[in-house]
Amino acid sequence: MPEKRAGERQVGQRVFLHGGSTVRLGMKIPKSSAAVRRETRVPMEVGVRIFGHHSLPGAETTFTENVSPRGARVFTNRHWKTNDRLTITTLTGSFRALARVAYCHTVPDNGFAVGLEFLDPVGNWVMTDVAMSPAGALAG
Repeated sequence: MPEKRAGERQVGQRVFLHGGSTVRLGMKIPKSSAAVRRETRVPMEVGVRIFGHHSLPGAETTFTENVSPRGARVFTNRHWKTNDRLTITTLTGSFRALARVAYCHTVPDNGFAVGLEFLDPVGNWVMTDVAMSPAGALAG
């Protein structure tokens, strides 16, 4: 088995680096080269519906804590596994995306906070002062 460098962790046939980058084994990339967040998160509560849970069918209506053109942090009553896929839609507006669960953290007395990476976003977030398109552009 190939040797890992500091900052890498091996999972199955891939190596996952801090920041969410994935490389195939044998392409050793040091931690200092890991991807850095490319956009700013905007603290914003947006009503959303998420569905696609592996063991609890049906939709859950909840809200975001913050959003960016590439993802969101969402509060949920359900525990999600890293790399689960789900669908997220806004309650108002036209935004819809397939998303990957980047993390799921327990929030004391409030369920879980889930970091989502949008994989196939369509439409726009509805916001009062800032509008975000899935292409990554911020418009005022």
